[in-house]
Amino acid sequence: MSHKQQAISGGKWMSTSTVISTIFQFGQVAILARLLEPSVFGIVSVSTLLIAFFSIFANLGFSNSIIYKQEEDRQVLSTIYLLNLGLGLFIGIVVFFSWPLVAAYYKEPRLENVIKLSSLYFIIVYVGQIYLFLLQKELRFKAVASIDITGTIVGTSVTLLLAYNGFAELSLIFGQLAQQTAKSVLQMVFGAQLFTPMLKFDLSLIKDHLRFGLYNVGDGIVGFIQANYDNILVGGLLGVKPLGYYALASQLAVFPITRLSPIILQVAYPILAKFKGDTNELRKSYLAILDLMSYVNLPLLAGLFVTADSVVPLFYGPGWEPTILLIRIFVFVSMFSALSNPLFTLAFSKGKPKLLFLLNVATLAVKIPLVYWFGHEWGVVGIAMAFLTATFINLILNFRIVHTLIGAFLGEFFQNFTKPFLFCLAMVGAITLYKSYADSINVINTSVEIAIGALIYIGLTLRFKLPLAELKTFGKAV
Repeated sequence: MSHKQQAISGGKWMSTSTVISTIFQFGQVAILARLLEPSVFGIVSVSTLLIAFFSIFANLGFSNSIIYKQEEDRQVLSTIYLLNLGLGLFIGIVVFFSWPLVAAYYKEPRLENVIKLSSLYFIIVYVGQIYLFLLQKELRFKAVASIDITGTIVGTSVTLLLAYNGFAELSLIFGQLAQQTAKSVLQMVFGAQLFTPMLKFDLSLIKDHLRFGLYNVGDGIVGFIQANYDNILVGGLLGVKPLGYYALASQLAVFPITRLSPIILQVAYPILAKFKGDTNELRKSYLAILDLMSYVNLPLLAGLFVTADSVVPLFYGPGWEPTILLIRIFVFVSMFSALSNPLFTLAFSKGKPKLLFLLNVATLAVKIPLVYWFGHEWGVVGIAMAFLTATFINLILNFRIVHTLIGAFLGEFFQNFTKPFLFCLAMVGAITLYKSYADSINVINTSVEIAIGALIYIGLTLRFKLPLAELKTFGKAV
């Protein structure tokens, strides 16, 4: 199977997984928003932050180094596996005993049980993670997609069942643990034929992986602070209830992009790593990725921007109106982030993760004072605006780094970007016109708004970007 066919097949399976996972995720949020108060979402977001932060240390970026080096040595993989298990256990203990500090910072005693339970995540996740890395390296995306789908179904089922029975914030934590347990078990089942661990632990065998991983850890720490400093400050400065509003607004506007972008990047990176020395091929692939991301992400974000005041009351229910303005700000954060993400494929394909670390350091130097200043002046909305400003600066620096890696590309990028941008303007204009005549916010009017936007964007795309003949050819290839 050619690289193009592998990319198409991988994209198909990961897209299926993402669509199913996204539907379950939004369905879960829509139900929980009617069962739980905003502060519960703020409390759970604190747990999510802790898991994301400590995950940086536990895998040391081995996923990227295993794929980049196309690692197959059983002794090397066994050493990495045992190291990950040890780190996971150690970090789980650290997280367990960190609850007094976290609860004191957020002034929220309910965080005690949440943090203690969350510590189990690290004991669970690293049992099967190396098998996931190997499945990705071998481009077995059907297995990866099946694992994600099963985990999502299990996690959502457990969460909703417990929420209906009054477990409040603990329902989400138990749901996360159930989801990861299912995924870890399946990762071992699907990956067993690729790797059988042995009792071999020799750090000298993984020196190259450790060096590669150190930049990943450094980049991960700085990137975490850069990406989550706003969430940390919202909770500490304003409390868990505003953090709940902020978290759900971010989830609605940013979550789809965080699910869609990895489909492309997860499939693209293992393939690009196979011809990492061909700069011309990398430039073509990078532009193709940007083009695809623009056509997929822009209409979703533009549609959400113009329909936010209709979607929020119907989706979340009453009491969530403060999220509308935040969602519209996060729409632009998502757009800039989506355009920044493909640098990942270039930096790792070129074996230069250091560039990602330096980019995040520069962005963080701008973001910290902005978030603190804007937060004190304008509260939660100011923090969102500071995040938007920092994300835009990150995009500018991002494109500068891309230029050093693959040469001039902006002219072709803007030429490609013009079409989806204009299509979105037409879509937003038509929806706005309809809303000016609609008499109220209800399911019918909101459905019509979404249908108008979808028909206009798809129609323009079929007319000016992807003629039906090309789609038929693509369909045969899939």
